[in-house]
Amino acid sequence: MIRVVVLGGAVAGLLFAGVAQAQTAAYTWTGYGVNVPGSSKCPTYKMVIDVTVDGNTVKGLFQQEGRPQRHFEATKDAGGLFKAKAELGGGSSMDVSGSLKDGDSKVLLDGYCKFGGPLTKK
Repeated sequence: MIRVVVLGGAVAGLLFAGVAQAQTAAYTWTGYGVNVPGSSKCPTYKMVIDVTVDGNTVKGLFQQEGRPQRHFEATKDAGGLFKAKAELGGGSSMDVSGSLKDGDSKVLLDGYCKFGGPLTKK
């Protein structure tokens, strides 16, 4: 009887750990910018965006070639959507939005240029 209780507890612990681990995911996007009004060089700017999801917490790191790495944090809603503002320094920022859904995960940085598209799972 004691063995069954110990084994049952161990199995429950493993199942719980598997559920917690399944909620964490990492994605990436790499590409070039799209011009917004007043810009003309965006298609020459390469950006890498990494997004990590842990439960409902969304954290992102992004870096344009030759510039410092920046970050954002957001909370996804029940539909998998998220929005945030990423500070760039010097008082400027970019709007960040996206969706984290099976088969339809994407990200968009919108500011001095637009960067983003479909996210690839790491």
